[in-house]
Amino acid sequence: MFQYCADPKSLDGLVWLSCYLTSGKHLLFYASFGTVLLLLAITAPVALLFGFGGAMASRSGFAPLRWFGRIYTSMVRGIPDIVFFLFVPIALDQGIEYVKSRFYCDPSIPVRQGNEFLVCAAAKVPLSSAADWVHQAYGLLLAIIAFSVVFGAFAANVLYGAMQAVPRAQLETAEAYGMSQRQVTRRILVPQMWTYAIPGLSNLWMILIKATPLLFLLGVEDIVYWARDLGGVKTSAFAYPHPDWRLYYFLAILVFYLLMTWVSERVITSLNRRLSTGQATMAGEAMRKGAAA
Repeated sequence: MFQYCADPKSLDGLVWLSCYLTSGKHLLFYASFGTVLLLLAITAPVALLFGFGGAMASRSGFAPLRWFGRIYTSMVRGIPDIVFFLFVPIALDQGIEYVKSRFYCDPSIPVRQGNEFLVCAAAKVPLSSAADWVHQAYGLLLAIIAFSVVFGAFAANVLYGAMQAVPRAQLETAEAYGMSQRQVTRRILVPQMWTYAIPGLSNLWMILIKATPLLFLLGVEDIVYWARDLGGVKTSAFAYPHPDWRLYYFLAILVFYLLMTWVSERVITSLNRRLSTGQATMAGEAMRKGAAA
């Protein structure tokens, strides 16, 4: 990155370290922290949307929709997360390539040839000629979908329980004033349920943060990938030879996650305090007593 880094073998001390930490691979390592934050920023609202849809489906009076909502939440909840994280991207990838192969390949050639799934080059997603960032973006997209499906099911259970916790008397009062079922849901049920849902959703957010290293298993070049690659032993064949430094790289990742957890706890505490104001919950009652004292 710097001009004096042209010949790393002639450097030593802090100058060597400055060149080492600003090498091309290290810049990709720093960018991978942004990949984790991007995953969280997209997955959290999408999973919440899936969860809200699953919770509403589980409460539906239409039996097939109610069965779908309950099967979705029970199926994902009963299967280890890592199985879904590996299954969903593979299933989506092969499904997309199969559909493309029906248009771009000879349909007389089966895509299943023994245990192999093979499609022509034109049906590959992304195309083999695509830039590396396209492959990375596609892998990240599949990862986001997998994370959203899994954590959406957990969110559905949390939101369903929160909806059940809203006092029935409030809903009946709204109905007695002539509100339709849709109005009761939009004006009474949904605004009230967040107070009960925040504790469960906050735990789910923490679990989501801790699950982001699974990106490494999905082929995305995340912080775990680069920490293992950069921290491993580098011989004199490399520009910057060094012994096993994986401890220091993973220590940096540990600090990163601890910092994220610390910030999340404070944001969640503030949000919970705001939503509990005036509510007939344990948190709201504690705030009322504190103000009275």
